[in-house]
Amino acid sequence: MKIHVDIDVSPEEARRFLGLPDLEPMQQAILKDVQERLQKNIARVDPEALLKSWFSLAPQGMEQVQKMFGGLASMASGRRKPAKD
Repeated sequence: MKIHVDIDVSPEEARRFLGLPDLEPMQQAILKDVQERLQKNIARVDPEALLKSWFSLAPQGMEQVQKMFGGLASMASGRRKPAKD
């Protein structure tokens, strides 16, 4: 013998019936916090801001960045092999 029962309830009703806690307020607070953190840190990822911070260090800082990009370009073209530590 088989018995088939369909129960049409919302997730909210099922949660209450089973006595589970309502986590929605906590989830909303966490999502709001994550969103605020992401918005604050997006400026750090901006390519223009990164380049400004690299080149504003000192004149020798600019030379070091140029050497780094030059070394990466020469390694990519196969002209120079990476230095071994």
